[in-house]
Amino acid sequence: MSEPKKLNVGLSLEKEMIFKCELGEMKVKDCYIDEEHDVEAAMWGPNPSRMLGMAILGCLSASFIFCLKKKNLSLNDLKANAEVSIARNEKGFWRVKKIDVEIKMQIDEPEARKRADQCKKMFEQYCIVTQAVREGIDVEVNLDY
Repeated sequence: MSEPKKLNVGLSLEKEMIFKCELGEMKVKDCYIDEEHDVEAAMWGPNPSRMLGMAILGCLSASFIFCLKKKNLSLNDLKANAEVSIARNEKGFWRVKKIDVEIKMQIDEPEARKRADQCKKMFEQYCIVTQAVREGIDVEVNLDY
């Protein structure tokens, strides 16, 4: 069994409700999380709900492509979309309630479709983000001031 890994990410307040991403050893020039609620404002980046949808899309798409590669299949085109449904919970707080994912690609050859069908049965198990969200993630919070 592999050793557990720890990834460090952080953020710093840029202004008001806009945060600059700090992705550890990964250097990304401009990454912001924008929680401003003013729809008239020019957004600096996605909000956390959109980031969660993108994380799930990216992970599922990569897991499917990884499986296809293991079956000696490659794709030239893949499009994915996530609809993130947000609603108030029973206590009145906004929560991500559901994420509907659609992944589209073109696979025409019957033999290729058979191999893709094999991946369809199992690829979700390899997506660490989707499966973690489904199972629930333990989140420990420490406020230090």
